[in-house]
Amino acid sequence: MARDIDYGNLMHQAMRGLIRTVLSDVSKNGLPGAHHFFITFDTSHPDVELADWLSDRYPGEMTVVMQHWYDNLDVGEEGFAVTLNFGDSPEPLYIPYDAIKTFVDPSVEFGLRFETAEDEEDGDDPKPPQPSPPEPERAEAQKTDAEVVSLDSFRK
Repeated sequence: MARDIDYGNLMHQAMRGLIRTVLSDVSKNGLPGAHHFFITFDTSHPDVELADWLSDRYPGEMTVVMQHWYDNLDVGEEGFAVTLNFGDSPEPLYIPYDAIKTFVDPSVEFGLRFETAEDEEDGDDPKPPQPSPPEPERAEAQKTDAEVVSLDSFRK
């Protein structure tokens, strides 16, 4: 019986490992320089943990920014926990790596996008994820709180 190498799944595992490694370093040493992250994730993933008001407001997907203020970053094998500030309301989140849809560090024009079979059926290009350059004005914006943003401007 012939078998195929599942390059797509292997690539996703490697990319999630990269995110885990980066977040582990940040949890130990903080964010260096101008680095910051836009992380889009599936809020309906069964292992995502977030406040009810956030899941009600963002029932399908949500993008958070880790930049100036974050707390309690705890990086595990399957996901990470972090507390972010939403309008002066600190909220703990748990995000499994397999719930992440995009991970972008606009300070260095680096991005990862996780494709799914559903994305490919919708007509998206099935090529492997490529780094996505941000809009300059977004990369230069300084935010003091976590915020939800649209990453459409980062997609080609």
